[in-house]
Amino acid sequence: MESPSAVDAIGWALRRDLRVAMRSKGELSVELLFYVIVVTLFPLATSPSRDTLATLGPGVLWTAALLAALLSLSRLFASDFRDGTLEQIALSPAPLVGLVSGKIAAHWLTTGLPVAAMAPLLGIQYGLDAPVLATLALSLLLGTPILSLVGAVGAALTLGARGGGSLLALLVLPLYAPVLIFGAGAVDAVRAGLSAAPHLSLLAAGLLLAILAAPFAVSAAVRIALD
Repeated sequence: MESPSAVDAIGWALRRDLRVAMRSKGELSVELLFYVIVVTLFPLATSPSRDTLATLGPGVLWTAALLAALLSLSRLFASDFRDGTLEQIALSPAPLVGLVSGKIAAHWLTTGLPVAAMAPLLGIQYGLDAPVLATLALSLLLGTPILSLVGAVGAALTLGARGGGSLLALLVLPLYAPVLIFGAGAVDAVRAGLSAAPHLSLLAAGLLLAILAAPFAVSAAVRIALD
């Protein structure tokens, strides 16, 4: 009997993690509610001036998306590691690179995609125009997968470590900074009447690099944690 291919492994892990996520809808709701609350509190705490809100908006929306992604990283591997499921997954004949890729994809679909979908609606309270909101959504669609991929590397590296949550934050936040800069920069560029293409191109390049490299780094880190 042939071993499952990488595509089969991705599909199995994706379906499995989506089913698990749907069983814990409360946890998903907390992460999305955190994003909504953080974004909504800033206009209440600053000047009601449209110009001030429009200036703050891109940075606030992107920073909140980054924090929401960070908040959800602990569920990527930790529970499977604790109950032994991750070890069984690693010992299966399916390629581990494909299995972790499916788990990362499920994380983005349940965290990054909803955030990208909600951002234009939340951006209205900052007085952002339609082209700016469209750029915001596009930048998040390009940037949030990078957050999931890079965050997965950090989550795998900190498996079983004491104070893993704090260590994970210290590890991935510096790596998230370029994504935040280019994502918010794309929105600011459109708001200033400039082209967002350079920022979006850099995000797309970063996404491609993360897709090619992160699953291999994650699978290697998982094997080290299980040894």
